[in-house]
Amino acid sequence: MDMTDLSHLAHEGSEIRLRVTSRARRNAISIDGDEIRVHVTAPPEDGKANAAVVKLLAKSLGVAKSRLTLLRGVTSRDKVFRLD
Repeated sequence: MDMTDLSHLAHEGSEIRLRVTSRARRNAISIDGDEIRVHVTAPPEDGKANAAVVKLLAKSLGVAKSRLTLLRGVTSRDKVFRLD
């Protein structure tokens, strides 16, 4: 699993915008310019991809999964999370 350290973004109340690719070959987070890209192997069915994104993002930020709230993009590739 490729892990990008995003701990510098772990400030309470911060909003994290990212683009998700589901059914990827491996779970990974990369930064392309200003855009954070998250690749997960889970399919976009029944919230499986969103759950995988939360798990990967929380680990990369160094926070608990319960501190991440999905604000926008439940069914979209472009998502916005808030760190509580």
